[in-house]
Formats: sequence, structure tokens, C-alpha cells
Amino acid sequence: MQRFKTLQDMFKRYRRPGDLVFAVLFLAFALFLMLSLDDQTTWVKRTKTVSQPAFWPTVAVWVMLGFGLLHLIGSLVSPRISGRLTEVIFWLRSVEFAGWFMAYVLLVPRLGYLPSTIIFTVSLAFRLGYRRWQALLSAAGIGVLIVLIFKTFLQVKVPGGQIYEMLPGTLRAFMLTYF
Repeated sequence: MQRFKTLQDMFKRYRRPGDLVFAVLFLAFALFLMLSLDDQTTWVKRTKTVSQPAFWPTVAVWVMLGFGLLHLIGSLVSPRISGRLTEVIFWLRSVEFAGWFMAYVLLVPRLGYLPSTIIFTVSLAFRLGYRRWQALLSAAGIGVLIVLIFKTFLQVKVPGGQIYEMLPGTLRAFMLTYF
């Protein structure tokens, strides 16, 4: 068990350089949610307050807004930490993977689930630095396994690819059903 000398030591926290940026973005998102509450939820007449469809979302957003404001105040009164831009750029690097996913989502209806998944897994493995043919072949195998589990065994409905329309009749039906 860790021992603290003072109460201040107990509540001391390590701040990251991007703390202020995160606090501002978090508060802005909470304000956006608060302003959207009326459009997204409803208050029903002659219903108990805690049974209202809008009650718990409203409570959650107001609490989020309160803690976001406290976080921003705490970040503003704390000493400035250098390296904020480096930290924010590090966060933005994750947006690349959202782009990869969006490309995958756009490819599936055109190429089909199986080819798109294989292309996606191999391309992502290559992007992550795997260059040996064994690693890339393993990524392709993982892609096939994903398709077998989701489309064939679990029968998740995934749109058939436009490329499947070029296949002969029975093969096209098989590919649309299982791959």
C-alpha cells in the first residue's frame, strides 16, 4: 500500500501536456450534447420524473458538463506543461485508423466481404510494419477466418459485393450466401 505524507500528495495527479486541449474538447462536446437534448429526447406528460425518456440522458449530460467545467478550471489554474502540440499530434495519429476503417466500409459493397477483408487485413499488417511473407499470409488467413466466423457461421448480413455479379450463377449464389 502506498503511503502519502500529506493530503495534497494523495490527490496530486500527473498531467499530460494535452490536458488543456482535452478539457476544452470535452467541455465543447458536453455543450453540444446539452444543446442537442431537446431534439434527441422527449418529456412525456403524466409520467414520473425518473421514468421520463429524457430524464437520465439529461442527468448524464449535465453531470458530464459539470465535470468537464471542473476539469477545464483545473487545467487553467495548473502550471503550463510544454509539449502540448506533440501530444495533440500523437492523438491525431489515431484518426488514420478511422480512415482505414472507412475505406474498408466503402470497399465491402463493391468487392464483397471476403476480398475486402483480405485486402484490409493484409494492407493494415503491411502498414503496421509486417513485411515478411509469413506475416502477410497470416494476415490473409485471419481475414478468411473472420469472414468464415461472421458471414458463414454467425450468418451476419453483410451486403454482397458488386464484383460477385460477374460470377457464374451457382458460384455467385454461393459467394453471396457464405462469403
